[in-house]
Amino acid sequence: MFRKMFPPLHFHPVFILFIFISILTGTFMELLIIFTIVFIHEMGHYFMAKAFKWRIRKVMLWVFGGVMETEEHGNRSIKEDVLVTIAGPIQHIFIYLLLYILLISGILNEAIFNTAISYNTVILIFNLLPIWPLDGGKLLFILMSVKYPYRKAMDAILLISMILSILFIVMHMFFYPFTLSFTLIMLFLFIENRLEWKRRFFIFLRFLLERYRGNNAVGKPEVLHLPGNISLMEAFSLFKREKKHTIAIKDQHTVHRIDETDCLHAYFHKKQYNRQIYDILNDS
Repeated sequence: MFRKMFPPLHFHPVFILFIFISILTGTFMELLIIFTIVFIHEMGHYFMAKAFKWRIRKVMLWVFGGVMETEEHGNRSIKEDVLVTIAGPIQHIFIYLLLYILLISGILNEAIFNTAISYNTVILIFNLLPIWPLDGGKLLFILMSVKYPYRKAMDAILLISMILSILFIVMHMFFYPFTLSFTLIMLFLFIENRLEWKRRFFIFLRFLLERYRGNNAVGKPEVLHLPGNISLMEAFSLFKREKKHTIAIKDQHTVHRIDETDCLHAYFHKKQYNRQIYDILNDS
């Protein structure tokens, strides 16, 4: 029953490193408090996603945060995406209430209470930073993907995240007392986003594949006026979330229209990777 209720939990090597550091430095109680807060935070994401029947692979925990890995790649509605994302930070409000109840009831002493309150605040603020894959970064990505094409929004959030990670490290070194933990966490975020940058084309392909399979939330129709000599991938790069695209090609005095489904079918089923939009129009 426990396995059905909770997702597979994995611990990032960074988190395991901090466990050893906490044992050596005598700060295991602080780490236990952090783990409890992070676990509750991630369960907020998980249970909200489960309510929407998302396909969830696992939850990866690391210091001051975690990542819920799913099979959903921009194919769910923006409303669902927002609710799943904010479900984590909302748990911190309940944690504050729980801590006050435990203090008043005498279960927690004041020292542990103050430590837990402090860490709960730090973890909440940290997760709201506009860096991918933190909740703040996800919310910024969702906001950008409402206005801009999915691929452009993904490229933008990864670039912003890498720049901010380095900027925070530099600011921390010059303006605040140096702490190894903060530097390691920001370095970890930079490396994660650098890896995602290298994988961004395959992330985009998963997004397109979900559209082709019909697993994508579709909203209002949108017409893309494009030249006929544009490649399929160039056209796909203009696709937006929750939009059903029709591609319009003007040929002298006639406007030809082709549905995005025909283009996706040509790419994924017929494997016509190098075809142009006009070629697909002539085939249809």
